Amino acid sequence: MSTNLKTADEVLTDNAEGMSYLNRLPRRVVMLYLPMAVFVFVLLFPFYWMAITAVKPNEQLTDYNNYSPFWVVGPTLDHIKYLFLETSYPGWLWNTMLVAVGSTALSLVASVFGAYAIERIRFTGSRQIGLVIFLAYLIPPSILFIPLAFIVFKLGIYDSRLALIFTYPTFLIPFCTWLLMGYFRSIPFELEESALVDGANRWQILVKIILPLAVPGLISAGIFAFTLSWNEFIYALTFIQSSENKTIPVGVLTELVRGDVFEWGSLMAGALFGSLPVVILYSFFVDYYVSSMTGAVKE
Repeated sequence: MSTNLKTADEVLTDNAEGMSYLNRLPRRVVMLYLPMAVFVFVLLFPFYWMAITAVKPNEQLTDYNNYSPFWVVGPTLDHIKYLFLETSYPGWLWNTMLVAVGSTALSLVASVFGAYAIERIRFTGSRQIGLVIFLAYLIPPSILFIPLAFIVFKLGIYDSRLALIFTYPTFLIPFCTWLLMGYFRSIPFELEESALVDGANRWQILVKIILPLAVPGLISAGIFAFTLSWNEFIYALTFIQSSENKTIPVGVLTELVRGDVFEWGSLMAGALFGSLPVVILYSFFVDYYVSSMTGAVKE
């Protein structure tokens, strides 16, 4: 009796149906290796450029007649020493970390409650409210910072880290709520109904059932919120004035650019070290991030 089932070896080889078009090396190079090489180059070249610029002596930064712009001869650590020892960069790094963690925590708490109420309680108009919350994310921050500045001045938190921690959730909560709505929607309602029958209340269901199952979604929303908080510029430039309270995006730009003088070595070093925490965060939680994005689009 014939069968259409294939062995595991047949499925895993290039002769398997659906992968036969990659059997020949020229086609594999054109269809797979070349696009991947271009993608990796575009992705990693900025980091390479920042790294070599951060260790280039000053004379090599502009003398392209005698030195290659893509390589460094006699690397130096002077730019890095200047950045960490003669500027407030360590303080900027600490400020950025506090602001990013604080605003992310506030945003996740608010987003969890909002997403759970919209997706699991099923009240009248919940879908419309979810759409309005997502549309709020589309409002440009350049429009919001003027009324937010008025509120910040009234609260007396101008030129403090609290000003950023309390204003960043205005653009973090809408998207995080929308993301968690999609993930909560993928959790079977039968689990919640069984818990209600057993006498559990809504708080117990949220803490003991929904949140443990939604850990990948929470990690994804946290990564998104942390990344936006870490890189945010407009609010940090508007609400922070003193050098000791600045974050990395604002501090590097305003303190290392003096008129028409650009400290290129220190600028690139600051950008490189400022991007490392986000890169490390993604490298540890990339699997959770991908799985949560998949769950967010499930119906």
